[in-house]
Amino acid sequence: MIKIRTKLILYFAIVLLFILLIYFVGEQNSQKVTKLHNESLDHLFLLNEMTKVTNETFQSLQIYVQEPLPENLLYYEDDKQKLLQLQEKFATTKGKRIPRENYLNMMSSFLELANQTIESVHKQDIEQYSSTLNEAEKTSRYIHEKTLDLINTELTEYQELFSFTDGKIKNSRYLGTSIIIAIIILSIIFALWFSNGITSTISRLTKAAQEISAGRYSGEDVVVSRKDELWFLTKTFNQMKKNIMHSVKEIQEKARLAQLLKEMELKSLQNQINPHFLFNTLNTISKMSYIEGAERTSELISSVSTLLRYNIGNLDRQTVLKDEVKIVNEYFFIQKTRFGDRVEFYQNIDPDCLSAPLPCLTLQPIIENAFVHGIEEMAEGAKIELNIYQKGDRLCIEIKDNGKGMDQQTIERLMDTNIDDEEASSRKSSGHSTGIGMRNVMSRLKLFDKASNISISSELGKGTTVSLYLTKEGKENKCGKSNVCG
Repeated sequence: MIKIRTKLILYFAIVLLFILLIYFVGEQNSQKVTKLHNESLDHLFLLNEMTKVTNETFQSLQIYVQEPLPENLLYYEDDKQKLLQLQEKFATTKGKRIPRENYLNMMSSFLELANQTIESVHKQDIEQYSSTLNEAEKTSRYIHEKTLDLINTELTEYQELFSFTDGKIKNSRYLGTSIIIAIIILSIIFALWFSNGITSTISRLTKAAQEISAGRYSGEDVVVSRKDELWFLTKTFNQMKKNIMHSVKEIQEKARLAQLLKEMELKSLQNQINPHFLFNTLNTISKMSYIEGAERTSELISSVSTLLRYNIGNLDRQTVLKDEVKIVNEYFFIQKTRFGDRVEFYQNIDPDCLSAPLPCLTLQPIIENAFVHGIEEMAEGAKIELNIYQKGDRLCIEIKDNGKGMDQQTIERLMDTNIDDEEASSRKSSGHSTGIGMRNVMSRLKLFDKASNISISSELGKGTTVSLYLTKEGKENKCGKSNVCG
């Protein structure tokens, strides 16, 4: 992940590097031009100085010839030394080889003629020093003329060089200006692109936050292509939205289940007509039947009383599997009394599993569904089987019937807990003991144990199997190992 701060520092470092590069190249060109200009000026000044010193040397020579005094000789020697130094300096300068050598030769000739004149003066050879003095004068004038020619040539070449250099300076200036303009344009483009990346992401996050604040959580996740702080923020925001959606669904599910339980309790209360009076009446009828010798009738009334007492209680209470099996046996007894040999009930129960906790009225509604929707219409050979055993750390409960079965669409509709349960009203009209539907059982069981699971396998004409898988709770639930959950 490249941070925004790193991107900005990198960008400004690149821009600064380009600016420094332009400045460095321009400075180098400027130094070259300045150096070339100074060299040309120094060369011209040197030529001018040589001409001047040559004239001064000739004048001091001429004074000495007219007045051969020692101090005049010293003036001459001093001027001659200056001229020799300038001659040596000129010899080391750059320039065209032949004109420079010719100029130096003329300077040497002048100095030789001047020395010969001094010697002739010392010898008092008037004719000789007059001749050499005239030659030295001619050479001095020639040097002056040649110097002017060299200066003129140098100025002409310097003019051409100046024009060329000026063109290069202008090109460098244009190039630098173009690069700076390009940097400015690229900086503007980068600023727009960079700021748009930040503002668009913030805008999408703001819009998504507004959707969430309005209670709409189903929007698409905010996507950011660049991995920086905004990418991390967006990722965290998306995860937060998912967590909120999950929490809201859990709250809605719990609220729905709570509402469902309240409705079931209300319906159960509506079905109560002074339950204590009803139970006392049933017990009285049971005792009278027993006294009169109708023991079978007494047992049947006792089973009905026990079943009603268990069903009318609080649906939200917790019980154990032993009590649920007991109520199922009472239901079996009532139905066996009603249908006789048409129906058979089988039980395969591990006694060690009977202490497992589970919600009240879990098994009876499933048994009742198997009877009402599976085998009630069968004339003979109807069978319902209850198997309770354990595999690993899971408690397995199976309710099997050999009834008419159901298709896959019916199974899916029955397993969908989001559909309103309308079985209560149908059960109420059919006269069976509970008004609690299959989806209600699944919802209450899920609320009791989130790790629980219910599956239904069925085939038309071959029966149905409802399987419940529960998590063992505590040390008391020590079920023995038995068959594999089918």
